[in-house]
Amino acid sequence: MSATEFFTALPVSAALAGFRPLRRTGTEEVDRAAALGRVPAAPVASGAALPGFARSTVDGYAVRAADTYGAGEALPAYFDLVGAVRMGSAPDAAVRPGGAVQIPTGAAIPPGADAVVMVEHTQVTMPGVIEVTRPVAVGGGIVRADEDVAVGAELAPAGRALRAQDLGLLAAAGVTRVEVRARPRVGIISTGDEVVPPDTADLGPGQVRDATASALAALTEEAGGAPSLRGIVPDDAEALAAALAAAVRDCDVVVVSAGSSVGARDETAAAVRALADSRVYCHGLAIKPGKPTLLAECSGVPVVGLPGNPLSALVVFRQVGLPVLRRVGGIALPPAEPTATAAMARAVASAAGRLDVVQVRVRDGVATPLFGASALLSLLTSADGYIVIPEAATGIDEDAQVTVTMYR
Repeated sequence: MSATEFFTALPVSAALAGFRPLRRTGTEEVDRAAALGRVPAAPVASGAALPGFARSTVDGYAVRAADTYGAGEALPAYFDLVGAVRMGSAPDAAVRPGGAVQIPTGAAIPPGADAVVMVEHTQVTMPGVIEVTRPVAVGGGIVRADEDVAVGAELAPAGRALRAQDLGLLAAAGVTRVEVRARPRVGIISTGDEVVPPDTADLGPGQVRDATASALAALTEEAGGAPSLRGIVPDDAEALAAALAAAVRDCDVVVVSAGSSVGARDETAAAVRALADSRVYCHGLAIKPGKPTLLAECSGVPVVGLPGNPLSALVVFRQVGLPVLRRVGGIALPPAEPTATAAMARAVASAAGRLDVVQVRVRDGVATPLFGASALLSLLTSADGYIVIPEAATGIDEDAQVTVTMYR
């Protein structure tokens, strides 16, 4: 396809379903303390039952449940107090018929007991004797030895980033090291004769600071990747091809910003095709903003070519680039995004067959759409989140209830 030819935009759903790079990062072993957010390469199984012993869930008295049957306020059941269990120690007394052992929450159940009656349902009538005013069923007030986790049970699945609660369960099971996927190394290439580094103090005529690369790097880190900023490449086919080849050699995903518009200055597709073992999957997505998007593979490394405008580039990277990054990093169960339900402040039109991503501000349960040119990065910073108008829809009515994906 020449630079002047029109292209057919592929639906985003079709692109996500069809563009399935096989590349996966390798694995490494990390300490549990450093495993937050890392992705287990295989399910983590427990080598022991948890809690490992039957324990009380309430403060009260360990008893035989059968001895409490029929007990009530008018006719309590009486028990001989035969001992007490200390936390962190094995019980030194057994429960016999008509006997009870005092026990705190979390302590080990003494032999002979099959229930714990809550202290609120008891009363000490005389030294060494308690009365129980409510019956308790077998197993009441008790956690079984393997009720939390059975031997061999899955502590954490493969493909889901480890959360704080996961690390707590691993600690309880005595897991000290975890085999995880290496973080995907994401090469970020900026292109354009007009693009200059962000620390440029004084801009020349027509120059713009590279805002997109910094935002892409932050999104990459949020998604569990390791950004590798590859600098700015001028609008030169040979220079871009060289930069792409270098990035493909040592990265797991390559992202090119600003070089994917179909036109005389588009060099990304040509540079990809110039590399050995390359394949362009699509050049053009039915998404607004962000239509001129490129998806390709070079030597098995996925390449995502983004539009030049920062807003468009970041919208497309969220919708398409992050799923690719997560796939390469072995994330089969991506984290759920925070959402809110709101009513649309006004109607928004859309074209059937195109995915529209609309930035919104949310106040008091009302979502107000924010519109402007795709070069305006301030639209993103002003937004609380965004809504997605599905490809089959032709718009959203005023007052319609929508789901807003909130920015963190």
